[in-house]
Amino acid sequence: MRSLLNLFPRTWLIKLSIWFRPLIRFYFRGSKFIDPIDGSSYRRFLPYGYQNIRLNALCPGTLSLERHRLLWLYLYRETDFLKLPLNVLHIAPEQVFYKKFKCFNHWKYITADLYSPLADVKVDICKLPFEEGYYDLILCNHVLEHIPDHKQAMKELCRVLKKGGTLIAQVPLDDNRDTTFEDSSIIDPNERSRIFGQYDHVRIYGKDFFSFLNQAGFKSKGIPYAEKLTEVEIKKYSLQKEIIPVATKI
Repeated sequence: MRSLLNLFPRTWLIKLSIWFRPLIRFYFRGSKFIDPIDGSSYRRFLPYGYQNIRLNALCPGTLSLERHRLLWLYLYRETDFLKLPLNVLHIAPEQVFYKKFKCFNHWKYITADLYSPLADVKVDICKLPFEEGYYDLILCNHVLEHIPDHKQAMKELCRVLKKGGTLIAQVPLDDNRDTTFEDSSIIDPNERSRIFGQYDHVRIYGKDFFSFLNQAGFKSKGIPYAEKLTEVEIKKYSLQKEIIPVATKI
């Protein structure tokens, strides 16, 4: 798994997975683990990770990771977003959500990315081609850690969001760090993987991640939603206890 992730471009992996996913889903069918996003069940999930391999992280049928499954449970159980008629922008759409959200007739759902084959619009997140104050909800998960000028990206996300609208922006967040770390002088991919956890990451976010969002025009908070779940659910859905960053445009 580590070799696949590090050797092949993400766009290639996405295209290949679309073809092979039904076969993989059939092979791993079982009842030990459940993906709550679509209710499918498996005898095991797959390991995943660029540096530190996490066991039972990747659902073989939907390609969801722990963070996707946790976010879905939060959206489904704690919000009305999945039920309301909304204008929704999804930056760097994840396959598992893309398939689900494309079926939402009550959403005006647009996907955007610079490279993803799932994107409706090819965009630079630092210069979004959308009108100001249009979207009710923006999903931008595990994107900002890839963006050199992340402050400009946050400002653009805020600009195209309606006042009172919501941005959900998951990132790799190190709770042991008070401040975010980045070093543009590190250019070797292997060294970047060792230090930042992934070759195409440009920083490790600390607790000050929320201050960056607030400076861009949001009122943000981290929701430790996994704490509301039982240990049985955490094992059955194979989740990690991570923070979900939720920001409201003020």
